[in-house]
Amino acid sequence: MASVQHNSQSADHGARHGSGHGTDRHPAGSAPGRAGHTGRTGAAARRDLAVRAAVAQGLISEAEPVLALLDVAGIRSSAAALRAAFDEVVAPGTAVLHAFAVKATALVPVLRLLAAEGIGAEVASPGELALARAAGIPADRTVLDSPAKTTAELREAIALGIAVNADNPQELARIDALAGSGGTTSPFGLRVNPQTGAGSIGALSTATATSKFGVALRDEGARAWVVQAYLDRPWLTRLHTHSGSQGLPLELMAEGVRALHGLAEEINAAAGRRQIDTLDIGGGLPVNFASDEETPTYAAYARLLKDTVPGLLDGGYGLVTEFGRSLLAKHGLVLARVEYAKSAGGRPIAVTHAGSQIATRTVYNPVSWPLRIAAYDAGGRPKSGPDVAQDIAGPACFAGDLLAENRPLPLLEQGDLVAALDTGAYYFTNHYAYNSLVRPGIQGFTVRPRASTDGTDGVSGTDGTGGVDGVGDTDEVRFRTVRAPQTVEEIVTESGGAYADALLDD
Repeated sequence: MASVQHNSQSADHGARHGSGHGTDRHPAGSAPGRAGHTGRTGAAARRDLAVRAAVAQGLISEAEPVLALLDVAGIRSSAAALRAAFDEVVAPGTAVLHAFAVKATALVPVLRLLAAEGIGAEVASPGELALARAAGIPADRTVLDSPAKTTAELREAIALGIAVNADNPQELARIDALAGSGGTTSPFGLRVNPQTGAGSIGALSTATATSKFGVALRDEGARAWVVQAYLDRPWLTRLHTHSGSQGLPLELMAEGVRALHGLAEEINAAAGRRQIDTLDIGGGLPVNFASDEETPTYAAYARLLKDTVPGLLDGGYGLVTEFGRSLLAKHGLVLARVEYAKSAGGRPIAVTHAGSQIATRTVYNPVSWPLRIAAYDAGGRPKSGPDVAQDIAGPACFAGDLLAENRPLPLLEQGDLVAALDTGAYYFTNHYAYNSLVRPGIQGFTVRPRASTDGTDGVSGTDGTGGVDGVGDTDEVRFRTVRAPQTVEEIVTESGGAYADALLDD
């Protein structure tokens, strides 16, 4: 069986608290202010400096009117917080693998950065597996989950030695044929649906009575079938569940894990040995989209698990987690120029280049996915002035293409900038090709003190790794390309440009 990482890493953890600027239907924190002048620290200050630097360095301009940014220090901090939270509650020597849900931010440089921070990969398609491999993530730190794996996908995973969680009895029968006789290092598990209920976003709740995922544990005869499936397969050594993500209370997440642990104990008792040695508890930590505060925290969830399912963490089981959104969302933003400022029916409208193509969930379901919007002037400085209710519109040709509706912000003018915050996961990396709009470029950024002429740091207190006490106007922002902007030529190619005559009569 492939091993998971042992609990030997510790790091400072806990949520960083910062203040946002701009207001919306969810209070976002303090009033607008400039980094280095108003006491803004941490992520918010780094963000403001990065926006100004992106303008100064020409990364966003009339020619490139939309840009995505990733805060490297913030990503490192979240990874450290995750590791530390579980290190705090698991028994010494417990095998723990934190596997990032690749679908959340499917970018090779991000996966490579997370791997350097001790995080593996959870993949759910051949494409995601290819990305994880391109990032250098080894097989024994990769987990394959999907409700629709083909035989070819299973064969590849087994050949590589990747952990596989079967979704249903038919898939398990395929694995029987491919690997039941041994000869692979892949550990195998079965996903179960504890049917513990839904959170506030039904589409992201995967432990409902009729969820498409896993074996529905409370259906008639299902639990007995699961137990027997393990008894018939001594090589089946893992058990997996995932109750959902955004909109799911921590208590409901913990209840699903408690059901998983109880089933594992039942199976092991029936087997007369510890056949199940690893529990995969999924991910799903919700993200606060209302302010810069990172809450709930990994530490709070880990402590809740310790209180709710103490047997999970006593060293009897290895542990796998599959967090995604919570590792990246707070550390990304989309920056867009205001191409035109107009009005209709007395309401100002800022027409930008960021809409449904990068914020699909927000545009189509704004109630469940409201985004904070920060306003900047043309030079990239936080915009000041009285709040005016206005729409922030995207470029797509339908009326509902709005990042925000009737949102109080300093009045935006042509050439100003808007930033859609908390978009580091499931936004600019999950492109929607409406109107054949190009995918934006993505830049990762770090903030470091600029060296002074006397050989000392110009501003102390920031090392670019998350340990920020204060960020000043003279700090240096360094960008690294994560993904180049898509070109219109690439759009033509992927839209069948090489086969232009394919449908003409012979």
